[in-house]
Amino acid sequence: MDMEQAPSPAVPVTAAPRWAVRAAHLTALVVLPSGLWRVALVLGHPAGYTEAGFVPFETFGAKVWMLALSVLCELAALLTIGLVRPWGEVVPRWIPLIGGRAVRPMAAVVPAAVGAVALTLMWANVPWWWTYPHEDMTSTGNLVVGVLYQPLVLWGPLTAAVTLSYHRRRRAARGRDQVG
Repeated sequence: MDMEQAPSPAVPVTAAPRWAVRAAHLTALVVLPSGLWRVALVLGHPAGYTEAGFVPFETFGAKVWMLALSVLCELAALLTIGLVRPWGEVVPRWIPLIGGRAVRPMAAVVPAAVGAVALTLMWANVPWWWTYPHEDMTSTGNLVVGVLYQPLVLWGPLTAAVTLSYHRRRRAARGRDQVG
């Protein structure tokens, strides 16, 4: 047996339930509205800010930060899809050094669970957008931003549900493998 690549599990992991697949894809979608809003700022649209409030977003550093934040958030959300796809069980062969190796379940479960908890705690206070209007935004802009950021409240719980499903499927497969 080749020591550089771990074999695929002897007993295949059962397919993810339909609800988990939908939840994983929904995770990527709930991050999209806020990211698109930040991209609008990067492209020079005030996106609800007053003229004076928009000035800080016109710097190169602010634009790089907002674009990077949008891309990183979307990539992190897309990783949730790995919990319902084969690449969440075996690393794709095209990835250098680790391609073709089996994914250890806890290597996916622990970061996903920590992320789910962190996201849930972070976005639990999203209603502040409606309660405490940002002084550099128009009232309409404040409402629009609140609406665009509100889906992020679902990011943590969706990730947690998909992570739990992944953990249960991988644990059941490991149990079948040990019995067989």
